[in-house]
Amino acid sequence: MIFQPVVPTDGIGGWKFLQRTYDTQFETFSKSAQLERDTTYFEKNIGEVKTAADLVANKRLLRVALGAFGLSEDINSNYFIQKILEDGTEADDALANRLSDQRYQDFSKAFGFGPGEVRKTGFLTDMSAVVSQHKTESFEQAVGETDDSMRVALYAQRELTELAESDSSDTAKWFTIMGLPPLREMFEVALALPRGLAKIDLDQQLGIFKDKLHSVTGSSDISQFTEPDAMERLTNLYLARSQINGLGDGYSSGATALALLQS
Repeated sequence: MIFQPVVPTDGIGGWKFLQRTYDTQFETFSKSAQLERDTTYFEKNIGEVKTAADLVANKRLLRVALGAFGLSEDINSNYFIQKILEDGTEADDALANRLSDQRYQDFSKAFGFGPGEVRKTGFLTDMSAVVSQHKTESFEQAVGETDDSMRVALYAQRELTELAESDSSDTAKWFTIMGLPPLREMFEVALALPRGLAKIDLDQQLGIFKDKLHSVTGSSDISQFTEPDAMERLTNLYLARSQINGLGDGYSSGATALALLQS
């Protein structure tokens, strides 16, 4: 039986509770029998995988591999996933590089089956990292079953902070955000941007994202999220707006203003 994380309420109140209890809830979740069976099996058998076809053919291994990158829904897309792995990420026309969702690039890189890459399935450190990431992603997905905005917020806490601290250019950081669905959702909701934004030119999207963030925080630089206060402000704004969006038209203008002021 899988432990179901507890989120007693939505919005900022629920987020604060989740932050206070995160370590205890995550530890309990990680000891769930099914999760332990899956990760133990992965650790014992992933070293025998020599090709992308080997990994795709073993659903128990593939479930952990995909789950570590939030791609569990692709578990039955055998040809697609094998192509992602076999193409690698070195060539510009590799399938993972042609997709807007950067998680496929990260997934492919993690195993190193592509041309010119080093296969990593025999490296204990790399595969242990996949297992650890699978546990984290699985917990976040379980939280999302209760409140999906909490899943996005948890994802952003680790991914956005790491991205902000990276040596990449600010433009590269923005394109990463735009290519990671959970981070993109956080920024679109927090900045009150329309869902149809993704349909316009990529450079135009970038300009809109940057202008909107600057108007809210006084800066368009992603590096600002290395500071806990900036990260907390964005998260609270996202959660407040998510709560408002969930309540729809029945939410009064006064209550809307109060929720945003509290964020």
